Amino acid sequence: MSARLLFVVNAHEFTAAHRLPLLRGAQAAGFKVEVVAPGGSPAAERLEGEGFVTHPVRLSRQGLRVWEEWGALRELTRLYRRLAPDLVHHATIKPVLYGTLAARRAGRPAVVNAITGLGYVYTGTDWRSRLLRHGVDALYRRALHYSPQRIIFQNRDDWAVLQDIGAVDPEQAVLIPGSGVDVATFTPAPEAEGPPVVVLPARLIRDKGVDEFVAAARALHAHGVEARFALVGGLDTGNPAGITEAEVRGWVEEGIVEWWGQVDDMRTVYEAAHVVVLPSYREGLPKVALEAGATGRPVITTDAPGCRDAVVDGETGYLVPVRDSVALAERIGDLLADPALRQRMGSAGRERVVHEFSTEKVVADTLAVYRQLLSS
Repeated sequence: MSARLLFVVNAHEFTAAHRLPLLRGAQAAGFKVEVVAPGGSPAAERLEGEGFVTHPVRLSRQGLRVWEEWGALRELTRLYRRLAPDLVHHATIKPVLYGTLAARRAGRPAVVNAITGLGYVYTGTDWRSRLLRHGVDALYRRALHYSPQRIIFQNRDDWAVLQDIGAVDPEQAVLIPGSGVDVATFTPAPEAEGPPVVVLPARLIRDKGVDEFVAAARALHAHGVEARFALVGGLDTGNPAGITEAEVRGWVEEGIVEWWGQVDDMRTVYEAAHVVVLPSYREGLPKVALEAGATGRPVITTDAPGCRDAVVDGETGYLVPVRDSVALAERIGDLLADPALRQRMGSAGRERVVHEFSTEKVVADTLAVYRQLLSS
């Protein structure tokens, strides 16, 4: 199939980390693939090295400065008119909202919108998030009532939220869980020797459950549990829920956790870990949980949208209530005390990821959406 595909995201790093197999698959299927995202990123050079044309736009990941947001919408509209794509695939929140409005203004190319999570507006409990939600609900209703379009959801909870506010026509919706895991790269590895290691791999924002992880580590240390606890991820100071560097340094100096920072090769993280934890408040479908499962590690996450889809409670890991550090500490303690249980859960997790969440399956399902939309 010879068609021009624009893939639009809020950061090239997202594409390189989560969607590169899809872009390769689309290119191999005959699509002319081009990527649109804010410029100035080393990840853009990596994509260009793979043969993908990149187009820079001014699109901030955070913030709601009216003139900047209006400028981003206008810039996307001009770009779509100039490039005249056959198909545009938007991923992450602002590209979905602004990109779909731009597509309507630019001449109505076919649109695929990937809902990779609903973000701070839907997880926050403060007045600001509640106020913003009314506006975002209205934008979703306007953007997603668009034809021709398909909406890819990673979990049924997000689908239900947007359907409840009247933003989604069920005939447009498709469920494709996650962005896929390379099960040939993330393979089972024996546990490392020495004290067990518990890791939380995520951006350091409160919505990922960082506070609960630190509280659980503190409680387990107080009860004499010999284990290392590590935060693996970079700061996100532009996020309203971001953890400050001073907070992280304080926890490290107190001896509660280690901070490994941003790690490019996540295989080394999972292989060093005995237990992987993600006490997030909400996700699309957490890739780190699936990668950890593919590596044969048990995963503890929350009984929250997206998170609950990544783990079978009691079989591949555990689900705990959101914002409950006591329950989290109990489940971490259970796994630290029982190496045989870790092995059984890790093996079950590996088998599930291979059968349900492999990259090959996700790419094939997404390309089928492209073809069906273009043919209709």
